[in-house]
Amino acid sequence: MASTSSALTISSSSTLLDGKAPRQSPAASPQCVSLPPPPLHSQNRSWKTTAYCRKVARKVMAMATGEAPAEATPTEVPEIVKTLQETWDKVDDKYAVSSLALVGVVALWGSVGLISAIDRLPLIPGILEIVGIGYTGWFVYKNIVFKPDREALVRKVKETYNEILGSN
Repeated sequence: MASTSSALTISSSSTLLDGKAPRQSPAASPQCVSLPPPPLHSQNRSWKTTAYCRKVARKVMAMATGEAPAEATPTEVPEIVKTLQETWDKVDDKYAVSSLALVGVVALWGSVGLISAIDRLPLIPGILEIVGIGYTGWFVYKNIVFKPDREALVRKVKETYNEILGSN
């Protein structure tokens, strides 16, 4: 009978909190009595058991001190989520917006697949990189190097921006 009671005592609550060995001997702290830890069936479940024990220990400690558990406190919703919710509530045609979002996701997925397929071809990525570097050099020389060309580019960008927005 004495061996059974010594097997059921754990010397400190630190075993439940941090998974380390107890700091005191079992005889020094008889007031903390609990069941032995369950047998571990696999290494994958050990971290789940430890996390669960920590969660239980926190709840017990919170109940003992009279504090509310951390999960019970309401969390603040970020400002961007509130803005998105308000914007979604203002949308009249939710079906069309949802369809456009779905089409956008499918188009993005398809373009990523196309680019990865092109990237696996033997010579095409190198040739496309050389073409991109050449076009970038031509664009810089034609529109950015000299001041009158820069001013014309800025003017054209502003005109296009105003044309898209519909303002003068």
